[in-house]
Amino acid sequence: MSLTPDDVRYAAALAHIALEPDELESLAGELAGILDHIGRIASLDLADVPPTSHALDLVNVLGEDVPREPWPREQLLELAPERTADGFLVPPIGA
Repeated sequence: MSLTPDDVRYAAALAHIALEPDELESLAGELAGILDHIGRIASLDLADVPPTSHALDLVNVLGEDVPREPWPREQLLELAPERTADGFLVPPIGA
């Protein structure tokens, strides 16, 4: 499949990506290669392949959720780069 620079410009606009004019030609070739690969995958007979969410069969890889005592406040506040009398000091939003 061949793509024109206009096709790339359109796809970039949909993705809100700013491209320089010299990038359009090279990306057209790269995107065409990706679409060709997807076309080959789409042509495979996958009727007997069950849908999966992971390549490996993972079952609850997290540890047991067990309640425990919280860490002491002073111990945690010692890790702060800056702090107030009773909490972390963070810069204001938009500063």
